[in-house]
Amino acid sequence: MKTLLIVYHSMTGGTLQMAQAAADGARTEASVTVSLLHAVDTRAADLLEAGAFIFATPENLAAISGQMKDFFDRTYYAALDRLNGRPYASLVCAGSDGRNAAQQIERIATGWRLKMIADPIIICTHAQTAEEILQPKHIPELQLKPCEELGAALASGMALGIF
Repeated sequence: MKTLLIVYHSMTGGTLQMAQAAADGARTEASVTVSLLHAVDTRAADLLEAGAFIFATPENLAAISGQMKDFFDRTYYAALDRLNGRPYASLVCAGSDGRNAAQQIERIATGWRLKMIADPIIICTHAQTAEEILQPKHIPELQLKPCEELGAALASGMALGIF
């Protein structure tokens, strides 16, 4: 059985909704196991056991979240040169932009020699004040659809041996 690992961190729920939508989409492919893990709970062994990845993070201060950074710091060298060629995609929940967080993930994935299979999906909440930034997020279903489609496409590609 092939495994799609979705690693996420979420402070206000927006990124979790994106990751769950991707997992729901991937679960439509019966021959692929979906593992949805919080960044804090993800180990290098989880990466090594997976055939593909989705990394999901909020953008905090124009960067990936601290807990996603910690995940990459803890697992990077243990997985280096052991993930070459595996497919990945990324999801970013941002207040205003999200591109820098997506770029950070891309640079780390390039070091791992992963293969990007889709452009990052960035959902902008337009939260700009401290109050808006810290309040729980609700991402409309229509905005979550691309996340679901990405999960389904990645899982289908795994099942068909494309990835």
